[in-house]
Amino acid sequence: MPKTWTLWKDEKLNENETRILRRVADEIPIPFDEEGRRDIQKVVDSFLNRDDAAGLAAPQIGISKKIIVFKTKGFSADTKMQRKGNDYEVLINPKITQYRGNKELEKEGCLSCPDITVDVVRATSIKVKGFDREGRKINKRYSGFLARVVQHEVDHLDGKLIVDRGRTIYFPKEKEAFFQTIFKADE
Repeated sequence: MPKTWTLWKDEKLNENETRILRRVADEIPIPFDEEGRRDIQKVVDSFLNRDDAAGLAAPQIGISKKIIVFKTKGFSADTKMQRKGNDYEVLINPKITQYRGNKELEKEGCLSCPDITVDVVRATSIKVKGFDREGRKINKRYSGFLARVVQHEVDHLDGKLIVDRGRTIYFPKEKEAFFQTIFKADE
């Protein structure tokens, strides 16, 4: 499984990884070429080998392409997010075309921002266009927690992370000095 790229690790900033995480990802050419199919498969395989994430975007494993994979059912705070057969979706070159419903404030975590959670406001319903794993055009609506997951993953494709969207950032007391240094520099 490819390593997850992070903004920091062991109380040190990851400048090289941050460059990929902060850049706008490239679109995958349609129809998919060999490289595109290989990149899509690599992101899917990486996601399926995890049990700690609701979704994964290609930049999180060092591939600056517009590919996201996310779980579609079986969310539970009590259990690991094991994958079963068809309980996930793949979106290629996704674009959110509509935000609807109320805005909700919820805590979010992110594999690329380890050790923290952030209060993030998201729309409760979105419409997304893009392509599926076979390269077919799609136009779908997502609502509730699934809308939040898709918005979070699409943010990665635009070089945005929860620390950019957040209202309040929560971190472990024992790492307070490190995180206060990081987030004061961002203000």
